[in-house]
Amino acid sequence: MESVRTPGEAARRDLRLLPKAHLHLHFTGSMRPSTLLELADKYGVHLPEALSGGEPPKLRATDERGWFRFQRLYDIARSCLRSPDDIRRLVREAAEEDARDGSRWLEIQVDPTSYAPRLGGLIPALEIILDAAESASRETGVGIRVLVAANRMKHPLDARTLARLAVRYADRGVVGFGLSNDERRGLARDFDRAFAIARDGGLLAAPHGGELSGPSSVRDCLDDLHAVRVGHGVRAAEDPRLLRRLADRGVTCEVCPASNVALGVYEKQEDVPLRTLYEAGVPMALGADDPLLFGARLAAQYELARDHHAFTDPELADLARQSIRASVAPEPLRTDLLNEVDAWLAKP
Repeated sequence: MESVRTPGEAARRDLRLLPKAHLHLHFTGSMRPSTLLELADKYGVHLPEALSGGEPPKLRATDERGWFRFQRLYDIARSCLRSPDDIRRLVREAAEEDARDGSRWLEIQVDPTSYAPRLGGLIPALEIILDAAESASRETGVGIRVLVAANRMKHPLDARTLARLAVRYADRGVVGFGLSNDERRGLARDFDRAFAIARDGGLLAAPHGGELSGPSSVRDCLDDLHAVRVGHGVRAAEDPRLLRRLADRGVTCEVCPASNVALGVYEKQEDVPLRTLYEAGVPMALGADDPLLFGARLAAQYELARDHHAFTDPELADLARQSIRASVAPEPLRTDLLNEVDAWLAKP
């Protein structure tokens, strides 16, 4: 995505060179479209036109039928990941894409139960994913950690099993616990015990909320799950008191502008309330969500903030700092990255 300059406007800094952390990227959704085509051919998986046509599919998930179609496409793509080599390839390529976009730290979110049947079970699946993350980090220089995410559509007892598994591998690269899928289904409080297990094990709480549902979904993440980060969270902009609460507590919203419009949460990019959140003092970490389906990777999210929301280079640098501070990157690296952001901004 290229920026458009008006006549006489000074050249703007390259946002791919802006150091940043990527905190909202789903596992299968990180796949390159070309990789999906190759794997589908390898395994004889028929891809619908929406996944094979070379353009992001037309999606609208604000009703159940639309969300079902989105999930169906995601499930078809996930069915093409069948071996440890496939997993290693996906993570390495995701890290390569992040490195190209200036990401120096990636926290990728995965529900290992989705891959367990083909990888020998739940524990082997998570170990393969963690080994892949470690290898990709060495190969690309991008620090990579994993958030294990439960599925709202499944029983809360399944979430507790995942939380215990996540804690067990906290010393192998699991840093957080999430809750994904349609937030209109399943109450946040039904998963409070799973999140308590994760917190007691030292993992950060980062459930999805405030995307398909309104501000109450974000409040539930805070009240019932004690979230320190909220996946999306943009609908908090509809409640000034909630905005103040997020700002006062320093709860980071992992905002994904491209997917917000692609899924119909907002009609056009200018409607995404980036400015409202930013000016309210709510920390944000821009994320790509599922670039396989939405077509835009990490640097493109910063381009959207610049081109559609009039974020200046100092403000974009501030967004990058917020992403780094909200990450679990070790302190020496975090300090280095913040200094590199300052250096990016200082360059003419």
